Amino acid sequence: MRMNRRIWMTALVPVAALGMVAGSLSQAKSDAVPGVTSTEIVLGGTHPYSGPASAYGIIGKGIAAYFQYINDQGGVNGRKITYKDLDDGYSPPQALQLTKQLVESDHVFAMFNSLGTPVNTALRPYLNDQKVPQLFVATGATKWGADASKYPWTIGWQPDYQAEAVVFGKDIIKNNPNAKIGVLYQNDDFGTDYIAGLQKGLGAKAGQIIKTASYEVTDPDVRSQIATLKGSGADTILIAATPKFATQALAAIGGLSWKVTTYLTDVSSQQTVMHAATAAGGAAATNGVISAGYTLDPTNTSQANLPGMKLYREIAAKYAPSSDASNASLLYGMGVAYTMVDILKAAGKDITREKVMAAAEHISEKNPFLYSGVDVTTSPSDRFPIREEYLMKYDNGLWNPAGTVIDARR
Repeated sequence: MRMNRRIWMTALVPVAALGMVAGSLSQAKSDAVPGVTSTEIVLGGTHPYSGPASAYGIIGKGIAAYFQYINDQGGVNGRKITYKDLDDGYSPPQALQLTKQLVESDHVFAMFNSLGTPVNTALRPYLNDQKVPQLFVATGATKWGADASKYPWTIGWQPDYQAEAVVFGKDIIKNNPNAKIGVLYQNDDFGTDYIAGLQKGLGAKAGQIIKTASYEVTDPDVRSQIATLKGSGADTILIAATPKFATQALAAIGGLSWKVTTYLTDVSSQQTVMHAATAAGGAAATNGVISAGYTLDPTNTSQANLPGMKLYREIAAKYAPSSDASNASLLYGMGVAYTMVDILKAAGKDITREKVMAAAEHISEKNPFLYSGVDVTTSPSDRFPIREEYLMKYDNGLWNPAGTVIDARR
C-alpha cells in the first residue's frame, strides 16, 4: 500500500479585522469552529506526489514553504497554521477518501488547492454538502466560477481554461486566418474546456478545427494521437494536456519533423516539460511554441531583480532547499498560498467558514508572484480570481511575453 505523504506545518500568525467581538466571546466562538483554536488554524489539501500527474507534486512544497515563511513572520491573526497535504496519486476516489479523512477525522477548517479537474469534481459535492470551503482549487476548469450558485463553497484561482483557449483562437485568426487546426486533449472537463474555448475564440472559423484526438490519464503515451493529427493535414495544433502527456506530444512532434504552429496549455508550460521535450525531440520540438502566462518565471534571468522574484528565491532557499527553484510550479504554490493568507487575514480574528468564503468573494490583490498587470480580483458576481494573461513564446530555452496583457473579462 502506498503511504500518503503528509506535510505538517506549524507557525505563528498577525491580527486583522472583520466582525470581531469582545475577548472571551470571540475566543469561545473561534474554538467552536472546526480546525480553529485560539492558537491554530488547520488547512487540508491533496496533491499528486505519485501517479500520472506527479510533476505537480512540487506545488504542495511551494505552498508549505510559503506558509512556513508567513509563520516565521508572525503568522495570521495570532494563530499558527497547520497544513496537512496528502498524496492522492491524481485518483479521484483516493482524493475523496483522503478528503473525508481530513474533514471528519482531522477536522480541517478548509480544503485548499487540491489539484486536478477530475479530483476536484469528485470532491465538490461532498465538501459543499458539508459546508467546508474548497478554496483556490488547482485547476482552471470554467465550472469553478460558473457554478457558484450551486456550489457556493468552491472557488478557483488560476485563469480558466476556456478564457485561455479563447485567446489562443483569436491569436490563430490574427496570424493564420486559414489555419487547419488539430487538438490533442485530455478526455475530461479539463480537455473539453479547451475545445469549447477554442471554438469561441475562432467564432465563425470554428470549422477550421479539422481533427481532435483525446487521451485518458491511464494511457501510456500519446504518440499515436500526434501521428493521427499530423496525418489530418493540420498546420496548427493545440496541446491541452497535463505535463507527462504534453512532454510526449512535443517530443513526438519533433520526432515526426512536423512543421506545425503549436499552442500549449499554460498548466504544462513549465521548464521541466520544455527541457524534457527538447531533449527527446530536439530544439524543433519546442522552439516557437506559444502559451499563456500569469506567474513570474524563475528561469528567466531578466526577472531576477523583480521584488516578487527576490522574495521567491529567498523563501525557496530557506524553506524548500531540496526543491528545484527553477520549476515554475514551486512559484505557483507560493502565489496561491499568498492569496490564501490574504483571505485568512481579511476574515479576521473571529474567523468562521462563512467569513472566509465572503473574503474569497471580495479579493482585490496585487500578488508579488504574478506579472505586473495581472491582478487577483473577485466579487460575488465574478468568482474568477485571475482573468489576465500574457501570450508567451518559447525560443532558445526561454519563455518571453509576446505583446501586452490580455484581460479575458473583456
